[in-house]
Amino acid sequence: MDSPQSPNQNHLLAALPTAEFERIAPHLELVAMPLGDVLYESSGQLQHAYFPTTAIVSIHYVMETGASSEIAGVGNEGVVGISLFMGGNTTPSRAIVSTGGYGYRLKARLLMEEFNRTGGRRAGVMQHLLLRYTQALITQISQTAVCNRHHSVEQQLCRWLLLTLDRLPSGELAMTQELIAGILGVRREGITQAAGHLQQAGCIRYRRGHITVLDRSVLESRVCECYAMVKKEHDRLLCDIRNRQEVLSASHD
Repeated sequence: MDSPQSPNQNHLLAALPTAEFERIAPHLELVAMPLGDVLYESSGQLQHAYFPTTAIVSIHYVMETGASSEIAGVGNEGVVGISLFMGGNTTPSRAIVSTGGYGYRLKARLLMEEFNRTGGRRAGVMQHLLLRYTQALITQISQTAVCNRHHSVEQQLCRWLLLTLDRLPSGELAMTQELIAGILGVRREGITQAAGHLQQAGCIRYRRGHITVLDRSVLESRVCECYAMVKKEHDRLLCDIRNRQEVLSASHD
């Protein structure tokens, strides 16, 4: 049975002050996000922003040939659809669910109303939050490009596994080697070889369509610096954003 869902499972929504959250809460629509679901296509018009809670969304850049690879991942730390508030309504990327779960979506018009809100003591709260997150996402995209060019498939796989684990409540991943190869934009044989090395090192156990992380510390010892750089920048940009419930709890003590 699926566990109860709450908007507070998404870190950006949880970080909103009470007044801002209550304005959009009635309009947040809980949606199932099954594996392989496409939230938007390259050059498509975005109608919603998505705030994942238990799902993870892979943002792919799509070539003219139809080939693609992941440029960033978005889980419960973020939002899918930054082009809505960055000045464009379309994007050359595709958003596809890589780990099935749930999330909340908000109509583009309502997101922009809150993003552009002026006047009052709390004006600009949503804007500040989303722009901070966007800078962290740009760091992830930039680091992914460097990693894909300069680091081995095994290092790339370690980076991807660690970033995915950070968004999941357990060390269990439902993912085939073929899907991982598509995400990283490498040959399936490369993923098979890299996963075999990690399994021999005792840090993962792999069976068809399922990966169990047995020793995270070994993954961290074998990953390139890209994972730490992305995590450090994300923590730096969003460290001052406290959970709304924690603020309320402190005020009642």
